[in-house]
Amino acid sequence: MNVHESEKIAGVLEELGYTSCDDFSKADIVVFNTCCIRENAENHAYGNIGMLKKLKAKNRDMIIAVGGCLPQQIGKADSLHKKFPYVDIIFGTHNLNKLKDYIVKKQHQKKAVIEIMPSEGEICEDEKPYRTSYPNAWINITYGCNNFCSYCIVPYVRGRERSRNSENILNEARSLIKEGYKEITLLGQNVNSYNIGNEDMSFSQLLKAVASIEGKFRLRFMTSHPKDFSEEIAQAIASNSKICHSVHLPVQSGSDRILKAMNRKYTSSDYLKKIEILKKYVPNCAVTTDLIVGFPGETEEDFEETKALVKEVGFSSAFTFVYSKREGTVAANMPNQIPEEVSKRRIMELVELVNGLTRTQSQQYVGKKIEILCEDFDEKKKTYLGRDEYGRMAYFESDKNEKGNFVNVNIESANGISLVGVKAGD
Repeated sequence: MNVHESEKIAGVLEELGYTSCDDFSKADIVVFNTCCIRENAENHAYGNIGMLKKLKAKNRDMIIAVGGCLPQQIGKADSLHKKFPYVDIIFGTHNLNKLKDYIVKKQHQKKAVIEIMPSEGEICEDEKPYRTSYPNAWINITYGCNNFCSYCIVPYVRGRERSRNSENILNEARSLIKEGYKEITLLGQNVNSYNIGNEDMSFSQLLKAVASIEGKFRLRFMTSHPKDFSEEIAQAIASNSKICHSVHLPVQSGSDRILKAMNRKYTSSDYLKKIEILKKYVPNCAVTTDLIVGFPGETEEDFEETKALVKEVGFSSAFTFVYSKREGTVAANMPNQIPEEVSKRRIMELVELVNGLTRTQSQQYVGKKIEILCEDFDEKKKTYLGRDEYGRMAYFESDKNEKGNFVNVNIESANGISLVGVKAGD
């Protein structure tokens, strides 16, 4: 989602006549699109902003803007301004659509432009992102979140959940496919709850509608919340071959006690029932997930229950995280914060378990022919690379430019999560 939001920011800059630049020292304007979902992301943003202090001293005309989740937090805009007084523009998540106005205003005054909208406002439908991920394209279908997981800062910086009008989404998808994009990903903090309570089409209906657009392309979506994943969604996935048989369904923990403390609104048994429903309609579906270790109060028994669930589901892959304390969330004030050394040990154990599952599944590809969507060329390896519908990366050689093409590849070997093969004959 942050990648696509950065594309929207780039679209604003392009509209103002700016072109992309790989060298900070030569830039006329630098915009930081920040994330604060974890502490290291916030610290990384501070480090990058601090690196520009000397450049700004040499080039007073350079405009530096900081937006996104970091300044949207209560009090953070003021602290950013005090810590980095050379930053010219500070804005939040609710007013990205006003960035153009802020830049024009700053060009005509010396004073910094700082504005943080406390409420979400209306969804802006006239954004023109500068897309950088061809052949993949991202489409927001919802903004914000209503779930208030106890560890998560998102509802506080992204606001309440809002759904876009389905016809606007479909028009955007039609336009992207007409332009030659081959993979569309529908985005939201919780796509499953798209239009809940509204008269417009449901998420499962939206999936079918996008998939029915003419042309050869793949359709993905993320992120799903288990509590809202339904039989109708599983049926929709099975209904059209364009919808990838790959679902990202974050479980976070296998312990019911921890899930309750996280305010996830489901139990491990509930989660496994959702997996059963998915597999009933899509038997070959690859399921990926998010996992958190070191949540306040997590015991060794809780951690073992997480590992047991991972083994039972047999995830295709997983994003694994050490719990990151975020001020303003309920979990930040919970007792029994887990020592760092304990969390590090647990994350290493979990990563080893997940990687083992991934390696085993990758080996099952050897000797098979798969269709991948070529995404890029690896200059170091001198090979093309792309993913199959299940999200598995494959590398292969070709004498022609394959970027954006669907290519059949005979898999000869597997290296962890990656596959290596030879382009099959036409």
